[in-house]
Amino acid sequence: MSDHIKIKAAAGTWVVRAAGAVLGESNDALELSEGAFPEVIYFPRKDISMAFFDKSETTSSCPHKGAATYYNLEAKSGTFADAAWSYEAPIDGVSEIAGYLAFDPTKVAVEKL
Repeated sequence: MSDHIKIKAAAGTWVVRAAGAVLGESNDALELSEGAFPEVIYFPRKDISMAFFDKSETTSSCPHKGAATYYNLEAKSGTFADAAWSYEAPIDGVSEIAGYLAFDPTKVAVEKL
């Protein structure tokens, strides 16, 4: 793992909300710290209502985590483009985040209960 990336269990219960709906709640979330960036909470996919998400065409690459896949949130109020991302096959050293989703805080709310 890159020396500037730390992954640990996110203590407590975490919830993700958007467009007036709870999209997921988890006691098994992970907290990823990367250098000077704000911490990011990753939710296990099993704890997210994936029926609200469609894979988008957007991808990105991080030299420390690998290739990211993005998801659009489809809500009654409209589409929130690229509201979530996932590292489907993260590079060695950050494999804990495989199968987890992170969320764009400008599009959804991620809160500790």
